[in-house]
Amino acid sequence: MFSQGDPALSVMYVQQGGVRLSVISETGKEAVVALLAPGDFFGEGCLAGQPVRMATATAIAETTVLIVEKRRMLQLLHDQSGFSDRFITHMLARNIRIEEDLVDQLFNSSEKRLARTLLLLARYGKQDKPHRVLPKVSQEVLAEMVGTTRSRVNFFMNKFRKLGFIEYDGELPVKINSSLLSVVLHD
Repeated sequence: MFSQGDPALSVMYVQQGGVRLSVISETGKEAVVALLAPGDFFGEGCLAGQPVRMATATAIAETTVLIVEKRRMLQLLHDQSGFSDRFITHMLARNIRIEEDLVDQLFNSSEKRLARTLLLLARYGKQDKPHRVLPKVSQEVLAEMVGTTRSRVNFFMNKFRKLGFIEYDGELPVKINSSLLSVVLHD
């Protein structure tokens, strides 16, 4: 949808499908910073004066995205209080999630970070019913999200499978059992 460094001229809203946000460092290392689902906004940095995109947005499934030009988005936020409230709620929830991700990265093991990532991808903790089956995501992408290697992700996925936390045969899809919460909650 856009690449890191492209002009930031619009806000986008995921109507259907999924979007991966990733960044690439100056040394060429890529990190997945978010997987977005229907109902998520992205590209909102333009509203705060960000001149270029700080990440790359890529569809991870058949995806429908509503594109709202910056000027129109600002007008909607000003004129439509219901829409403005929803957008602010989304941004606050995203800010909380980013803070939680930072704490997770600083203080938790890669095993616990992977368990948390799997639960978040399955939408545990969301208002709607969690999805037991994860969206299509590779071990490489999981490794980038968790901040570890693909081989460590493979090791922990097999461990989670043996313990009955997930249903996984090395291929997609992965089914998440609520018992995986014990990995995140256990100290």
